[in-house]
Amino acid sequence: MSRGQCPFDPPPELARLQTEAPVSRVRLWDGSTPWLVTRYEDVRAVLADPRISADSDRPGYPHVTPASAARRKRAKAFISQDDPEHAARRRLLTGDFMVRRMEALRPRIQHIVDELIDAMLAGPKPADLVEAFALPVPSLVICELLGVPYADRAFFHRASRTVIARDTTSEQAVAATEQLLDYLADLVRAKEKDPGEDLLSRLAAGQLRTGAMTAEEIAAMGQLLLIAGHETTANMIALGTVALLENPAQLAEIRDTGDPKVIANAVEELLRYLNITHSGRRRVATADLEIGGQLIRRGEGVIAAGDIANRDDSAFPEPDRLDIGRKARHHVAFGYGVHQCLGQPLARIELQVVYGTLYRRLPGLSLAVPLADLPFKHDMIVYGVHELPVTW
Repeated sequence: MSRGQCPFDPPPELARLQTEAPVSRVRLWDGSTPWLVTRYEDVRAVLADPRISADSDRPGYPHVTPASAARRKRAKAFISQDDPEHAARRRLLTGDFMVRRMEALRPRIQHIVDELIDAMLAGPKPADLVEAFALPVPSLVICELLGVPYADRAFFHRASRTVIARDTTSEQAVAATEQLLDYLADLVRAKEKDPGEDLLSRLAAGQLRTGAMTAEEIAAMGQLLLIAGHETTANMIALGTVALLENPAQLAEIRDTGDPKVIANAVEELLRYLNITHSGRRRVATADLEIGGQLIRRGEGVIAAGDIANRDDSAFPEPDRLDIGRKARHHVAFGYGVHQCLGQPLARIELQVVYGTLYRRLPGLSLAVPLADLPFKHDMIVYGVHELPVTW
């Protein structure tokens, strides 16, 4: 399918802008006209420039939806702050997400993946791969890491969906945010009294007990990690599976290889090719500067469009072709610069285990409905599929 027909491709208009007007004005829901940046090198320049702020409270910041603006005012996480505040909060978590620490979780992640596949094999066909596998894998992992009871998943899955839906009202988004914050703050206070071997217990002991942070501030941090820790990876698992089922030769290569380097490389290419964050990374200029030959004034909003940047042929030859042999580690699916995704080592390992196991254990995996009938998440800030009926 050509670009624009394929559900994995960015909109054709983005491709046109990348060629003809790579830094151009767009109009948002509130009438504001921030700059949309579409070329790979320009996107990296935006995300690396200290004169471009991630602070969502600054005038001119281009919020995705009214609901997004409302909930960020209620619970501002460190990804919406600038240094030095951003760096200070991020440092509290850096050790928890170091590559070595995440690698130590690989056997546990493998066990979770195998148990969920066992349950699928013992259950009925067809099955919804989202509900049976893609959503539970990262949910279980992030719950264990944070110390959030997995038994409460129905609550936080529902709240997360409300927060990231494009049609959520401001009132609904704030209400869901309040519920999550109250839940996590209560959990943090309980962990201060009865700590476990988890991230929230560590923050409760090191920050709450010393008065460095309040339970609500830790809860805001926990909310970001909880939502980002399951929504993004769950969608990559499901959408990546659909993409591979549409490219059976490459799925077969992943299924049949015994080389973990082949799997790791495939993960990077799928992250580049799919890039499930379709709203761009939002910023605002704090000084006059030039990006891609265009003058951007202080106070003007900037949107760095990572999905189309990952399809820039100056960085990735034949960018609309999925090629799991491509060296794609320099993609911007996790962002770039100081706000680059903190949890990327965990996401990479989860995806490596999933892609390296699922197709091998279910060699006959196939869609149970036509591709055109899949409910793609055009209504959500994080792209994927709502359901994925499969058989094997």
